[in-house]
Amino acid sequence: MAAPVAAAPFLGLGPTSRPPAAARPRARGRRHRKKGWKRWAGPEARLGREIGDFLEDVALQQRAAGGLIAEKPDESLFFVDTGNAEKDRRLNKGREKPLRIDLILQPDSKVPPPKDILAHQVPNGRKQERKRRLWERLAARGVLPRAERLLRARLRRGPPARGGPQPPERGRLDPARSFYDIWAESAPPGSPDSWIPVQTAEPRVKRPARLRKRPSEAPAVEVIAAGGSYNPAFEDHQALLLRAHEVELKKQKAEEKLQRQLSFPAAAEAPTAETLFREECEGLLEESEEEGGEPEGPEEPAEPPRPGRAAPRPEKKTEQQRRREKEARALAARRRREKAARCRRQELFRLRGLRLQLRRREAELLQRRRARLAQRRARDALPRRLGRLRYEAPSLEVQLSEELPESLRALKPEGSVLRDRFKSLQRRNLIEPRERAKFKRKYRLKYVEKRAFREVTL
Repeated sequence: MAAPVAAAPFLGLGPTSRPPAAARPRARGRRHRKKGWKRWAGPEARLGREIGDFLEDVALQQRAAGGLIAEKPDESLFFVDTGNAEKDRRLNKGREKPLRIDLILQPDSKVPPPKDILAHQVPNGRKQERKRRLWERLAARGVLPRAERLLRARLRRGPPARGGPQPPERGRLDPARSFYDIWAESAPPGSPDSWIPVQTAEPRVKRPARLRKRPSEAPAVEVIAAGGSYNPAFEDHQALLLRAHEVELKKQKAEEKLQRQLSFPAAAEAPTAETLFREECEGLLEESEEEGGEPEGPEEPAEPPRPGRAAPRPEKKTEQQRRREKEARALAARRRREKAARCRRQELFRLRGLRLQLRRREAELLQRRRARLAQRRARDALPRRLGRLRYEAPSLEVQLSEELPESLRALKPEGSVLRDRFKSLQRRNLIEPRERAKFKRKYRLKYVEKRAFREVTL
């Protein structure tokens, strides 16, 4: 092992040397005083200080190492340590003293503390020792304890049948159990401790099913119509122009409807005083009074029964009438049962028709289910109402027939990629529809005429 010889640092690398001029903080102060003349001497003074620092460092190396360290060979700077560690330990034995803090913590009394005999006693220690020695002698002869014999017998029998009583888990006396690191992140599968990481580790939060569902079924990038190509077919381009025409026609109709609702009516249709009076009197007078006739009075109620006169009581039925009514009810019930049985017998001959009817019903239900599913998917693909504004579809990017370029090089871009991606996020319900913020002035502008401007204008 080579140990370096202590030497003074070179060029300001030691604690005693001065830092170079570049690393030294620049002196700051006032230059108009006499005290600051030397501090702000100039580049010649700074160069002189650097030369002086260098010569000082060279002189320090000559005094400490007998010359410049950079010019000395490695043999004079390093030596091979061939000392004996045992000898050094004996020489330094008297110098190795404990720390002061350790001496303070040592007990002052030379009397040892009393021994706690109860702390070293084991209940039934002698009995346990005799049993241990006995089982050691029996194990030497090949005799195993009862628990060990039962465990090995259960292992030889194999796993129990499905549905039967399950044996307890293997204990530490299991001879077939392999050794593994109990501090590992996961135990081998099938071991008794394989449940420990699952039970003791921090469980992950179960992600709800709604987060796995997409906000919208609309695709992220929609393929434009065939008519939007730079060299489309005539039929495809005309179909795209027709779609754009329908969109613009719908906007025009909406504007015209709004103008009709807000416009003032013509002179012929303008309200007059007579029409206003009729509207105000609407519903106040009865129609009969307006025609000049007398209002018809309410119908006269029927004569109420007199309190002193009793209501006629129904005549009492005879036994013959009661018997005939009972026989008639029994006959009607028997006819209903016979009709139901006859209908059930007739249903046997309609099995083929019923089977066909059930197939038609199932086909109809399947068609309805598919229609509902298609309607639901179409509804999921539409943008939902996420804020106070509704989603407005962007205008179609279409070029007229005379604007179609002759080649791809002469094609002019239509629309904006940034706006298209922004609208796509709104259509897929990832962000709510937004509008550009409008600047609203908080205070009213005030115009002040300057005096210089007044002089120029006069």
